[in-house]
Amino acid sequence: MQRRDFRCFHRLRVRWAEVDMQKIVFNAHYLMYVDTAMMDYWRALALPYEDSMVALGGDMYVKKASLEYHASAHLDDRVDVGMRCERVGNSSVLFQAGLFRGEKLLVSAELVYVFADPATQTSKPVPPTLRALLTGFETGEAMAAVHVGSWDALGPDAARLRQAVFVQELGIPAEMEADAHDATAIHAVLRNHLGMPVATGRLLQEAPGVGRIGRLAVDGKLRGAGWGRMVLDALLDAARARGDQQVVLDAEASAQGFYQRAGFGVRGEPFVEAGITHVSMECVL
Repeated sequence: MQRRDFRCFHRLRVRWAEVDMQKIVFNAHYLMYVDTAMMDYWRALALPYEDSMVALGGDMYVKKASLEYHASAHLDDRVDVGMRCERVGNSSVLFQAGLFRGEKLLVSAELVYVFADPATQTSKPVPPTLRALLTGFETGEAMAAVHVGSWDALGPDAARLRQAVFVQELGIPAEMEADAHDATAIHAVLRNHLGMPVATGRLLQEAPGVGRIGRLAVDGKLRGAGWGRMVLDALLDAARARGDQQVVLDAEASAQGFYQRAGFGVRGEPFVEAGITHVSMECVL
C-alpha cells in the first residue's frame, strides 16, 4: 500500500488527547481517523451524506473494521489518511485506508459496509447509481458538472442553495438575498451525479467590460472539496466569453484567501454589509 494508490486524502495533526502513556497515538484513535477520512471521501464524490442516502433509499452500515499497525504516529505529526473503494459487491462495499506520515505507511485499514434499509437494517443491493459513483471516482471520472445559464433554467436549484447558505446559515434577510438582478444574470449551478445542486453563483454586468460575481454558495457539508472553485472558474469563463476584461466581487473576509488563490486582489478597505465583514476584490482577465 502506497500513497499513489489513493485519490482521496484527509489531513490531520495528532493532538495531545490522542497520545497514550507510551507517547504515541493510542491504537483506538486510528479507527476514528479513518472514520473521519470517510466523510472526506463522500465530499470528494460531491455527496452530502444524509441527503444522498435518502435519495438512494438506504444507508451504509459498518459490518467489519480491521486495522494493521506498521509504525506509530506521535504528538504533532501531520498524518494523511488515504481512502479508496476497493470493491463493490451485491450489498457490501469494501473500503481500504492508509495512514501516512510523508511516504511512510503507519497503519492500513479495511472497512466493510453493507447497504441496508434504515427501518429494518436488513441488507439490500447497492443501487446502480452508487455503484457507478464509487467505481467512477476510483477510475478518475468527474463527480459533478457545472451548468451555466439563465435564472429561468437554473433558478430553482440556485435559490435552494442560496436560501440554505445565506438566509438560514448566515442570517441574511430573505428580502436582501433575492433581488431583481437574478433575471438578467448569468447563473452557474454545480450538480452531482444524483442531480442535487451543491454549489452556485452568478455573474452580473457591472459596466461595459466589467463583470461582477456574487451569490457564490456551496452546500455546507461539502466545503473544502473544490466545488466552489469549479463554479467560480465557470463564471470567470463566462465573463471572458462575454468579452469582459475585469471581474469584481465583494468577498466575505473569511473567504479572502479562496479568491486570492483564484487570482483576485484586494481593492479598498474592509466594510460591513448585512452584519458581515467584506472586502472588495478584482481580477483582470
